[in-house]
Amino acid sequence: MRSFKFMLLIVLLILCGQLLAADTTRLLNASGDSQLQQALESLVDQQNLTSAIKAKELAVVLVIVTDPEKPRLAELNGRNMVYAASLPKIAILLGAAVAIDEGRLEMDEELRTDLIDMIRYSCNACATKVLEMVGRGELIEILQSPEFNFYEQDGSGGLWVGKDYGPSAAYQRDPLSNLSHGATAFQAARFYYKLNNETLVSPEQSRMMLEVLSKPGISHKFVKGLQAYPELEIHRKSGTWKTYHADSALVRTDGLAYIIVALANNPKGTLWLEELAVPLHKLAVSTNTTLSKVGN
Repeated sequence: MRSFKFMLLIVLLILCGQLLAADTTRLLNASGDSQLQQALESLVDQQNLTSAIKAKELAVVLVIVTDPEKPRLAELNGRNMVYAASLPKIAILLGAAVAIDEGRLEMDEELRTDLIDMIRYSCNACATKVLEMVGRGELIEILQSPEFNFYEQDGSGGLWVGKDYGPSAAYQRDPLSNLSHGATAFQAARFYYKLNNETLVSPEQSRMMLEVLSKPGISHKFVKGLQAYPELEIHRKSGTWKTYHADSALVRTDGLAYIIVALANNPKGTLWLEELAVPLHKLAVSTNTTLSKVGN
């Protein structure tokens, strides 16, 4: 009887997880804001990046999450699956958090150090080490599971890790785009949205992940662009390989929270992302101010 109740509890938890994953996707899909979308398009045009958007050399997503129950989404090429270099290390961080919640991994100082170095300093050896601990196949299952739904085979793809971070060959490329380390800007943004709400994993592991993602150790792209705003709390992971440049961040300050993700495939990609950071921040601030005035 106790065994039956335990299995029933497990089934209910799985079903609840599936519903939560579907709900966050539906909520973000339904949160497109026409005014924010128009403002994002104007911002990109002012940065002389409209041609890059049309050529699909650049994807940008902005989500205002000051009110987490009422996110506001704007996206350009947000569902394009592209090579994202080290950005998908956030998926390995997720895999570690899930394994800890399930009791398959124990958080100790060595693991904590590896996670911090993997995210803040993009340590490839640390990423491969943690990936081995999580399990390569297990991580792919987590990303595709209904509970998390970060990679949709019948949709636009999403977060994918199918190769160690090193010289070895890919062990499983993603089914849609044949990428070893891939992402869509939308699913990366959804990752931060769930993390901000502490609904990605358990609250304890959500806080662990936020801490690991804080205090970026590499000052380029979004972080370099936003260095004039030292008051900002930035949770971030970037990636670079050849012409591929990626950055993603949950940014918080008093009375404001937003998510920015940009993926570029162009030699100028790092500069694009750096120069987008402040305009995106100012857009988020102005949007938030407008909302506050309307609310009053």
